Amino acid sequence: MIRALQKIAEQRIAKAIEDGTLKTEGWKNRPLPLDDDAFVPDDLKMAYKILKNSGYVPPEIETRKEIQKLEDLIVKTEDSHQRVKQMKKLDLLMRKIDAQRSRPSSLEHDDAYFRKIVEKIDQSKERSSSGK
Repeated sequence: MIRALQKIAEQRIAKAIEDGTLKTEGWKNRPLPLDDDAFVPDDLKMAYKILKNSGYVPPEIETRKEIQKLEDLIVKTEDSHQRVKQMKKLDLLMRKIDAQRSRPSSLEHDDAYFRKIVEKIDQSKERSSSGK
């Protein structure tokens, strides 16, 4: 059964390349990009992939994408008041993810480590603004 499907797939790919409907120039001899599913538990990866292919992304993945964007924004923000607001949003999103998970993530609950990260960001901002 699997060999038959593989044979059909190979024939369709070859026909698409021959017809010019499948462009391979950008991908030839290069690995395909991997899905970023590092945060998805192994037992759910296939189910999430099927959902993603159907146009649905699980809420936790959407929240993680939002967290990543917010972390990038915090690093780039120079106004300390704006940074504090963004950090509060980040904390809320992290708590939201913790509420959805069976076990909490460790970084969000380590207040001392979180403070050190904030101080490090502030120091790098001060150095970059004084060096200008």
